[in-house]
Amino acid sequence: MQIGNLTVPEGAVLAPMAGVTDYSFRTVCAELGAAAVVTEMVSAKALCYGDKKSASLLRRSEGVLCGAQIFGSEPEIMARGAALALEHSGCDFIDLNMGCPMPKIVNNGEGSALLKDLPRAGAIISAVVRAVPVPVTVKARKGWDKSSINVAELAKIAEDCGAAAIAVHGRTRNMLYSGRADWDILAQVKQSVRIPVIANGDVDSAEAALRCKKWTGADAIMVGRASFGDPWLFAQIRAALAGESVPERPPLAVRMETALRQITLAYEDKGEHIACLEARKHLAWYLRGVPYSGYYKQEISKLSSMDEVRRVIRGIQRDLS
Repeated sequence: MQIGNLTVPEGAVLAPMAGVTDYSFRTVCAELGAAAVVTEMVSAKALCYGDKKSASLLRRSEGVLCGAQIFGSEPEIMARGAALALEHSGCDFIDLNMGCPMPKIVNNGEGSALLKDLPRAGAIISAVVRAVPVPVTVKARKGWDKSSINVAELAKIAEDCGAAAIAVHGRTRNMLYSGRADWDILAQVKQSVRIPVIANGDVDSAEAALRCKKWTGADAIMVGRASFGDPWLFAQIRAALAGESVPERPPLAVRMETALRQITLAYEDKGEHIACLEARKHLAWYLRGVPYSGYYKQEISKLSSMDEVRRVIRGIQRDLS
């Protein structure tokens, strides 16, 4: 897949997800086969105000195509924010968030709220395309609600305004993450534009990735929540799309070594306190579906130091492997 002048290898793209796709998780996913990764969403307005915490979220992942995602509702602010995001990160492309469904975002006219104001969405895309020398992509949902399915129209606007690709999550804003993703609308978007279309929603296995790509005709697949605690999904999808045998997930002891690497990267990036707080959810995801893991899930919920992280991981390897 070509995104402007960028060649994206075969495989699945890691979706941008607030509170999850930080530098450490993106790095692990890239090492295990993600075709491209995108940062957590960052407020363009916060970047313009010089907020250091927001800028720190934009640390680029090395060895993989990496996009910086920004959100906002004002074309001029988004253009300035995009230039600052590129300056801070050196990322390969800028991604515009037009899909976040969370109330604190949409109540400000940002994220999915832009699906209710397509002229503004187009103005934002045009402004950002003019402001940065790298490809600009858009991430959106299929519409605001079931009576307003308009992402195909947004995709045409994005193409006309210079966007290099669009990723579409097959749910409306009002669905949040409930119900099933609509792959038919993804196929409709693909048929309506010439720029690459990336399919997102309910791709939770290599088999699902094959079905989604065949069903939608999309140029690439994007994986979100299914990757939580399972970065090996990217290698499985890449193999399936290449017509190769799908590798098994490694045994639990090996998976725990990957978890420890991820948490150690977070520790080096953010410090011990934040890394350990975030390790609580990530380690719980790594243990999803593991029999007899209740005791260790309780221990995980109390983690406060890297020594405790290492102790719990070694205990999991000893007792549950």
